[in-house]
Amino acid sequence: MNQGVAITGMGIISAIGNDVASNYRSLLSGTTGVQRVSKIDTIHRDAIWVGEIEHSNAQLEAALKLPKDHNYTRTAMLGLWAAKEAVADAKITSDAMVRTGIISATTVGGMDMTERYFYEYLHSEACRKYIESHHAGDHSQKIATALGINHGLVTTISTACSSAANSVMLGARLIKTGRLDRVIVGGVDPLSKFTINGFNALMILSDAHNTPFDQHRKGLNLGEAAAYLVLESDTLVKQEAKKVYAYVSGYGNANDAFHQTASSDHGDGATLSMQKALEVAGLSPRDIHYINAHGTATRNNDLSEGRALIRVFGDAVPPFSSTKPFTGHTLAAAGGVEAVFSVLALQHNTIFPNLNFESPMEEFKLRPETQATERELTHVLSNSLGFGGNCSTVIYSKATPS
Repeated sequence: MNQGVAITGMGIISAIGNDVASNYRSLLSGTTGVQRVSKIDTIHRDAIWVGEIEHSNAQLEAALKLPKDHNYTRTAMLGLWAAKEAVADAKITSDAMVRTGIISATTVGGMDMTERYFYEYLHSEACRKYIESHHAGDHSQKIATALGINHGLVTTISTACSSAANSVMLGARLIKTGRLDRVIVGGVDPLSKFTINGFNALMILSDAHNTPFDQHRKGLNLGEAAAYLVLESDTLVKQEAKKVYAYVSGYGNANDAFHQTASSDHGDGATLSMQKALEVAGLSPRDIHYINAHGTATRNNDLSEGRALIRVFGDAVPPFSSTKPFTGHTLAAAGGVEAVFSVLALQHNTIFPNLNFESPMEEFKLRPETQATERELTHVLSNSLGFGGNCSTVIYSKATPS
């Protein structure tokens, strides 16, 4: 499994830490980042729980050394924070001969700023600069420019909650087909009133900490995060004698075409995406040692995903857990966040816990892992299931000595 797409760098900022190391410590200790809203002016402040990043916009601006007249949104700042960590981790130096790209994912785009100044645009010239950074692709271009890689492919994916997983998949395919040598992939979403109000209108926000795969689950907690991987070809890895954390060995995407905001009752999309990922990786279901489930703690998602797991793995569903009780559901960033967590699981042979679980669902007897558990892991499967039925699965495999 050492042939393929290598992961040589990782970067993340989330509610449980400002870098990879602090996120890992929180996962091991069972420390959640989900709390009451503190940084967004919302009428739902005392009714919901969210995974907020500790840094304010002002702190991010200072840390990133942005000029006073910048038009970076929180999306762009969080994205750049995590992408810089990933690039530094991969020890990338500027080399015009290396065909490099960036594929970033978001759903919020720049609306965290445009919604803030919505009523001021007509009479305040100072805030109009954020109109230009409203569109989803702005943050990708800013990250590429800041990292000095805007000479290559720069593109943005927005497929709801599967966005970052699709970013990983597209990056892997571009490397496998020889079109690029290196791709920075992942996603970012900040919290915004738009998403809070939207999910509240769908009546799927929980008024307590989320409890994935629990019979008494009440809904999801939103979160904000940014997470990126550096993918590199085997050829480049050998040329530069790079360290390799893991490999992207399989991936699959399917659309169950069931409902705009609900998954198929029987998990059709998730079943197909997992089967395709196994096929691409050349693996059988019994080769998977841990599943990082999408696990949003909504009534629909956990039932649909659980049924899909049974359809693919039968009576031998591998150990699984959802890590969203740690970070909240970070929307387009989720597949990137959980990619980092999947690689950490492989590196440390550790299954991370599904916090808050108490009672199995009445439809089946699946039980997620509730404690951090040491176990030899070679292949980890990660699901990201989005609105509109867009379902994606990525398989990460351990890097073994050559």
